[in-house]
Amino acid sequence: MHFKLLIALVEDDKTNAVLQAAREAGATGATVINQARGEGLQKAKTFFGLALETQRDMLLLLVEKHLARNILETIADKGEFDSKPGTGIAFQIDVEDAVGVGRQMQELISAVGEEL
Repeated sequence: MHFKLLIALVEDDKTNAVLQAAREAGATGATVINQARGEGLQKAKTFFGLALETQRDMLLLLVEKHLARNILETIADKGEFDSKPGTGIAFQIDVEDAVGVGRQMQELISAVGEEL
């Protein structure tokens, strides 16, 4: 079985909705890293030296490669990445090998068994 690592940086108020949408699209779990900071094309606004940007969370999802693109698009839709600039990004990386995913593999085999 081959995996992709999906990494999404989302506004913290959208984290739960994005995670739920990813699960409905086939993700079997995620790791959330709170309070990530990012900068885009525009320099962040400040008020008396305090940043006015919203907090972001980093979501790490290890998913089966046949499900990866659909989950990535679902995350982008739910997080409104393309419709509202500056709301977040998501991308995928090939994973050469993974351990500790034996329980998820049984569920994934039934979900994508025809494509394997």
